[in-house]
Amino acid sequence: MRARRTTGVGGASTPPANRKRENRLAPPLPQGDEDNTATMILQEMVNQAASLHSDRKAVWFDECNDKPPNSYTYATVVKLAMELTAFLQQHCDEEGKCEIGLYCYPGINLPSWILGILQVPAAYSPIDPDAPPMLSTYVMKKSNLQYVLVENDKINKFQMSHVGWFYHSSSTIKHIGLTLFQKNSGNADLNSQVDMKSNYEPFSAMSNSQPRYTVCTDQTKLKTSKGGSMDVGQKYSLAYILHTSGTTGIPKIVRVPHKCIVPNIEHLRSLFEITQDDMLFLASPLTFDPSVVELFIALTSGASILIVPNTIKMMPVELSVALFHCHHVTVLQATPTLLRRFGAHIIKSTVLSANTSLRVLALGGEAFPVLNLLRNWKHKENKTSIFNLYGITEVSSWATCYKVPEEVFSADFRADFPVPLGSPLLGTKVEVRDANGSAVLEGEGQIFIGGEERICFLDDEITVPLGTMRETGDFVRVQNSQLFFLGRKDNQIKRHGKRFNIEYLQQSALGLLGDSTEISKDAVFLYSGGDSLKAVRFYEEIEILVGKAVPGLLEIILSRSIEEIYTHILKILFPDKDQLMNNDNVVKRKLVGNSGEEFHGKYIKLKSERDFEVASGLNSFIALSRGNKFFSVDFTGTFMQPNNTVQMGMELLQQPSFLGLVTPSIMESHAQGCELKNRISAVMNKANETGCCCVQQNHAECSHVTTAELMLCVRWKSNTRKCVDASPLIIIQSKEELSASVYVGSHSHAMQAIDLDLGEIKWEKNLGDRIESSACVSKCGNFIVVGCYNGLVYVLHSSDGEIYWTFVTEDTVKSSAVVDPCNGLVYIGSHDQHVYALDIYKKACIWQLHCEGGAVFSSPCLSSFPHHLYVATLGGLLLAVNPVTGDRIWKSFLGKPLFSSPHCNEKYVCVGCVDGNLYCYSHSGEKVWQFSTNGPVFSSPCISSLTKQEIFFGSHDCFIYCCNMEGNLLWKFEATSSVYGTPFVFQSDTLKNKILLAAVSTDGKVWILNAKNGTAEGVDKLPGEVFSSPVVWGTKLVVGCRNDYVYCLDLYIAGKKEQPRC
Repeated sequence: MRARRTTGVGGASTPPANRKRENRLAPPLPQGDEDNTATMILQEMVNQAASLHSDRKAVWFDECNDKPPNSYTYATVVKLAMELTAFLQQHCDEEGKCEIGLYCYPGINLPSWILGILQVPAAYSPIDPDAPPMLSTYVMKKSNLQYVLVENDKINKFQMSHVGWFYHSSSTIKHIGLTLFQKNSGNADLNSQVDMKSNYEPFSAMSNSQPRYTVCTDQTKLKTSKGGSMDVGQKYSLAYILHTSGTTGIPKIVRVPHKCIVPNIEHLRSLFEITQDDMLFLASPLTFDPSVVELFIALTSGASILIVPNTIKMMPVELSVALFHCHHVTVLQATPTLLRRFGAHIIKSTVLSANTSLRVLALGGEAFPVLNLLRNWKHKENKTSIFNLYGITEVSSWATCYKVPEEVFSADFRADFPVPLGSPLLGTKVEVRDANGSAVLEGEGQIFIGGEERICFLDDEITVPLGTMRETGDFVRVQNSQLFFLGRKDNQIKRHGKRFNIEYLQQSALGLLGDSTEISKDAVFLYSGGDSLKAVRFYEEIEILVGKAVPGLLEIILSRSIEEIYTHILKILFPDKDQLMNNDNVVKRKLVGNSGEEFHGKYIKLKSERDFEVASGLNSFIALSRGNKFFSVDFTGTFMQPNNTVQMGMELLQQPSFLGLVTPSIMESHAQGCELKNRISAVMNKANETGCCCVQQNHAECSHVTTAELMLCVRWKSNTRKCVDASPLIIIQSKEELSASVYVGSHSHAMQAIDLDLGEIKWEKNLGDRIESSACVSKCGNFIVVGCYNGLVYVLHSSDGEIYWTFVTEDTVKSSAVVDPCNGLVYIGSHDQHVYALDIYKKACIWQLHCEGGAVFSSPCLSSFPHHLYVATLGGLLLAVNPVTGDRIWKSFLGKPLFSSPHCNEKYVCVGCVDGNLYCYSHSGEKVWQFSTNGPVFSSPCISSLTKQEIFFGSHDCFIYCCNMEGNLLWKFEATSSVYGTPFVFQSDTLKNKILLAAVSTDGKVWILNAKNGTAEGVDKLPGEVFSSPVVWGTKLVVGCRNDYVYCLDLYIAGKKEQPRC
C-alpha cells in the first residue's frame, strides 16, 4: 500500500484525524413544537454552514492513482454552485416546479452541481450512466424530466443511449463540466405515451410479482390524518427525485420534498455527533437515497465529504488506503455488502482496528450482519460506534436507528443477541399491524412507516394526505417495545406460530460459518466454509424452528444451495402446493447502485442487453494462451451429453497439450470429433495457414536438410505505459467479419484488446492495480477473466472491456484462470492461499479451497481424464482437487516453492520447482520421475501432441530443455540469459511445415528453435527484459516486454516470401 499526499487545489491541509477534535457538536435536536428546522431547506442549511466555515475543506476527490487528491473549500463549492444556478435560471423556463436530471459520475464538482440545481430552486434527479439505457429512459419519461445536465465527457454516451429524446445547442458550462440538454419539443407528451409493461417488462426477471408497494390516497389500509394533504405541485417543495430498484416489480418514481428529508439530516447529525472536524465518505450511489444523507450531514455541519471514483469502491485495498490511511474517514454509512467487500483481514486490521480513524459505522440498506461476525471483526480495543439503520425509499431516507451497545461485543456476552431496528427518527412514525390492520404491541406483524410530513410522492400521485403511512412489506417481531426484523412478507412460512424465511437460513448459516463474508441464496453451505458438524447443527436449528422432521434435509444441506434447501423445506411442509410464494430474497431497502456488479440488489429484476448475450450470444472461437493451452468452442454443432466430452459441440481443451487429452486414436474414433477438427481447420484458414499445430494429426517429418533462415520482424507494438509481464491471450473468431484479438494486461493497470492483424487497440480498460495474471476466455466466448493485484478477479465483456462481475479474494491475484469446457466454471488461485471455483454466469463462488499454506502464484491446470484440477503453491505443495466439489484428492510436498504452473497430458502432470527440478507425477499422485537442471525452474512445462508428448521448459541456468515422457533428455539449447517464460510449440506450411518452438530469455531474446533437435532457426531481440511467455498464431508471435510494450512479430523465410511490414 502506498501513501498519497493530502494536498489539493487549495494547498496543504492537515488530515482531519491529525487535527485536535473540537467540541462543536451540531445544535441540540429540536423536539416536538420546538423543531425550528422544519421550515429550512437543504440549500439553506448548506449555505448557513458555508458562511461559518468558508475556508474549510468541503469536498475531497481522490482518484487513487499517482495524482494528489483534489479539494474545494466551502467558499469554492458555493461559488461554483451560484454560477450553475445563474446558468440554469437563464436557460430553464419552468416556473415553480422545476426538476432537472443529473447524468454524471461522482467527482469533485458533485456538491456544487447538486447545490446549484437546488438553488434554482429545482429538484435534482440523478441518472446513472452505467444503468441499462431502457431503465434510464423509462425513469426520465416517467419523471417527465424536461432538462438533463450531462457531464461533458459523458455526452456521447448519453446521446447514444437516448437518441432523439433530448437536444442541446451551446448550453455548455465548460469550467463547471456540464452541458444542458432539453427534451425535444416534439416529444413533449412522452410521459403520456409511456406503457410501463410494454417498455419495461422485457428487462424484468421471469416473475409475476407485483410492485412492492401499491399506494393510492383512497386505500383503506393507509392510515392518514384528517388535517389536509401535501401537494406535489407546491412551489419549491421538492428536493430530489429517485426511483426504487424494481426488485419486486416495475421501479417506482419517488419525489422527495425537503420536509421529508431535512428531519433525517438533523437527527442523524445529532446522533453521530458530527462536527467540522469529521470526514465522511460518499459510499452510496447517487441513485440510492442514503447518498443524500451522506452529502448533507457533512455539508450542513462544516465537515468534509470524500468522493472516490465508482471503480475504486470495488477495490478493497485501494478503498481502504484512501479512506483510512490517506483521508482518515471518521464517519462511514454503508451497506453490509460494502463492508464485507473489504474482507475480514482489512476489516480487522484497518476498518475496525484498535487505532482506526472511524468513529461511526452506520449500516443499513440490508439485513444487519450477524453479531458473531461483527464481534470477530471488531478489535477488543476498537471504539467505533456501530449503528443499525432501517428505512425504505418510499419514505426517504431512514426511518429508525439503533446504536449497538459496546457491551454486546465482549466475549462473554450472549452470542445470539438480536439487533433491533431501533427507535423512530425525528418526525417519523412507525406502526406494526397484523393482517387485519390492527396494531401489534407484542408479536409479529408488518411494519408501516410515515409521519405528519414524512411524505413522498410515488409515481403519478398529485396529493397525499398528511400522516400517510406506507406499507413496507417487511415483517418484524415486537418484543418489549423493540422491533426485530424478520424478513419480507413474500418470503414467509408460518409453522406452529413461528415464522421461517430464506433470510433466516442465510443468517443462521452465517452464524455457523463464523468469518464468512456473506452467503447468498446460490451459495452451497459446505463450499462457503461449512463442515459436516456445522451442517448437522444447521439441520437441527431448522427442524427446531419448523417444528417437525424434514426428511432428506441433511443430504440437501451437504450438497445444495441455500435456495434449494429452502425449496426442499417448502415441499416437505406443503406437499400439496405447487408454488407457495414468490421466492425472491428482498431484504429491507435494496440498493439502486451504479455499478451493476457488486452493488448487491441493483436491478435484480432487470436483464440488460448484456445479460442476454450470456445466454444467446454463443460464438464459435479458438483461444490460445501460454504453454500451448488451447480452447476451442463450436456452438454450431450438435451438443452431446456433457460426460462424453469428445462428442460435445466443443473441442476439449484449454489443456497444454492441445489434443493431449484427446489423443488421435480417441479423436478419430468419433465422427463428431473429426467433423469438429475440420471445423477448426476451416477457422484457422483465416490466418492464411493450411496447417497449424492446434489440429495437426498427421505430422510431416521435419526437414533437417535446409539452409533457409527464419526471420523475425516487428509487425506492430502497443504501448501499455508500464511493464508487461502477463502473457497474451489470442482469440480467433469463426465469423469472417470478426478480426482476431490479443488480450493482455500491464503493470499500468490497463487491460488491452488489440487487433492481431493491425495492432489497433479495440478497447482498453483500467483495472484497480497491476496485472500480471494472463487472461482466459469464458466458455461462451463473451467474457475475459483476469486477476489483479488488488485481490479482485475481473470478468470483462470481451467486446468492449466493460466490467460484468468482480470476485473479491483476500490478497493479490497473479494466478491465471482456467475454464472447464464442460460446465463453464472458472478456476483461479490467489495469494490468500486459496483456489476458487467461480460460476461467472451466476456471479457466485461455487467452492474455495485453502491450499494448506503458501500463496497460489501459478495457474491451475485442468485434466478431463481423470477430471482433476492441479494446483501448485509457494509453500511447495502440488495438489489434485476434485473440480466439482473442491475436495482434495491427493497432495505431494516438494519442499521448495512452486512458481511454475502444472501442465498435464492424458498420463502425467508435470511442474517445475525452484529446487532446479522438473517433477512428473501420475494422475493418481505417484512421483514418476524428476529431471534436474542447474538453476531454479520458474518456467512452466509445455506439452504438445505435435511432438509426440515431449516436454519443453526453461531454467534459470540459461538452458531450454526438451525431455521425453520418461524423463530422459532429448536436447537442450543454451540461451543468452535465464528462461522464465513458458515455450510454445507451433507448425505452419508457410514455414516449411517444420515443428518449431518459440521461447524467450529474460534479456529480451526471442528464440525460434527446431522442436525436434533444438537447433536455432531464428532469433530477434526486444528492447527490454521479457518475463512474459510467447503465443503464436499462424506466423504471428505475440509477447509482452518490460519496456512497456506488447509486441507482435512476423515470422517468415528469408527470400521465400515478401517481407512483412515492419
